[in-house]
Amino acid sequence: MAQPTTTASAWPDEPVPLSLDTAPVPAYGSGSLADLLPTLAAGLGVPGFEHRIAELAPADRVCVFLIDGLGWEQVRAHPAEAPFLTSLLDSSRGGTGRPLTAGFPATTATSLASVGTGLPPGAHGLVGYTVRDPATGELMNQLRWRPWTPPHVWQPYPTVFTLADAAGVHTAQVSSPAFQDTPLTKVALSGGTFHGRLSGEERMDFAADRLAGADRALVYTYYSEVDGAGHRFGVDSDAWRGQLMHADRLVQRLAEQLPARSALYVTADHGMVDIPFDEESRIDFDEDWELRAGVALLGGEGRARHVYAVPGAANDVLACWREVLGDRFWVAGRDEAIAAGWFGPHIDERVHGRIGDVVAAAHDDVALTASLAEPHESAMAGMHGSMTAAEQLVPLLEVRT
Repeated sequence: MAQPTTTASAWPDEPVPLSLDTAPVPAYGSGSLADLLPTLAAGLGVPGFEHRIAELAPADRVCVFLIDGLGWEQVRAHPAEAPFLTSLLDSSRGGTGRPLTAGFPATTATSLASVGTGLPPGAHGLVGYTVRDPATGELMNQLRWRPWTPPHVWQPYPTVFTLADAAGVHTAQVSSPAFQDTPLTKVALSGGTFHGRLSGEERMDFAADRLAGADRALVYTYYSEVDGAGHRFGVDSDAWRGQLMHADRLVQRLAEQLPARSALYVTADHGMVDIPFDEESRIDFDEDWELRAGVALLGGEGRARHVYAVPGAANDVLACWREVLGDRFWVAGRDEAIAAGWFGPHIDERVHGRIGDVVAAAHDDVALTASLAEPHESAMAGMHGSMTAAEQLVPLLEVRT
């Protein structure tokens, strides 16, 4: 990662704000999660799609297995716990041995929408864990969909699954029954047939069965528990390593059942970093009068914040946040973040007001928590959301038959 730009200062010990030029913008259009399904759909002959990830070869039967929270760096760091995944590292991204980028922010709701729609966040509109709804002025939690908002008004584009199904490709999602009717599933992952299966093993077996059921097939399956263990215990915990071991076995189980002419792609929505439980690493917004000044709403999550200023205060809030946090966070105004391409090459008009007046993305192992407003999220050991390699890079491991 590039080093921050330095400038002369009258105070030698004064922290130097990070230059926005050093933020590693996701590879939208050629190597991000949003490019995966359009590439696979093009290989299946679905009209209107093109190969965006040039390294991927077409296959008649395609399965995407998304393991929530399984970052590229975490796989590489745990060969003993994940021997099968490790054996596939050289296969990533069509045999280049390279990862994909998740997109910004690197968080579940944003990434799942990018996967399912084939669009970057600035187009599909799920631009954070929580964002302001310009129509109501309230914070909208896009993972839990609270307060309830009409799903297809919030995200109006059809999914790749819907378009593939309409083109005659046998399309299926195999996941937990709890996700079948959620608004996030409707806007990000719907299309074809949803099959609810409780255990990971059942999902692997049924995904293989759905692949074999047609000459052209697109199947999606999902496992969430790696992410859950990371949030609760951290990625440097026995509980997380145990979940990684289980996920490794699930991937091998599915790979060994693939029918002929199939390609399995194992990927993730984001990685994760552990945040120490100390005051230097966890800055509490609810206890910091300086950061609260001029702020009407705090959105996003600990490592990727949307900050909504009271009318007329946006410039002052930006200056304050840059002064207080700028050596540990990339701190950008809305227009700066858009111009830098953080949310993709284009921002839909309906999405513009969802982005914070100020956007702060963590560079160091630090989080901006909100102990009163977000007690659950503030207590998490592992977090994600920003553009660091540990959060942003995700695998695209491949098995072909």
